[in-house]
Amino acid sequence: MTFKVVVSDKENSYQIESNDSVNKQFIGLIIGEDVDGKLAGLDGYKLKITGGSDKNGFPMKKDIDGSRRIKSLVSGGIGYKPKVDGVRRRKSFRGNTISEDIVQINTIVSEVGNKSINEILNPPQEEGEESKE
Repeated sequence: MTFKVVVSDKENSYQIESNDSVNKQFIGLIIGEDVDGKLAGLDGYKLKITGGSDKNGFPMKKDIDGSRRIKSLVSGGIGYKPKVDGVRRRKSFRGNTISEDIVQINTIVSEVGNKSINEILNPPQEEGEESKE
């Protein structure tokens, strides 16, 4: 299974698909940890894990230990925005540890590399090469 790593850099976000050899290095990491950007193909960058979601769309929550899925009574915050104050609802959440069930990993840039992310992901084409359309 491949992870979709979403990298947020100020106002821009980039979605990167990781390959199977890198996925094993993501498994076991916890929300809030810093990761080498090389795992997502961004050499020289440091990324901080801020969350994610599993294969059924349930969001990860920082205060739930492990990789289990639980139902929690919430009145707001991640995963639930009540329309009226004081409303509580039981919602399902995933724990703070990345496992095989996670599909999307959300990250932010904590340390910038030499090149911009746009230059790394979309290298400029040389004059001799033409895009095939």
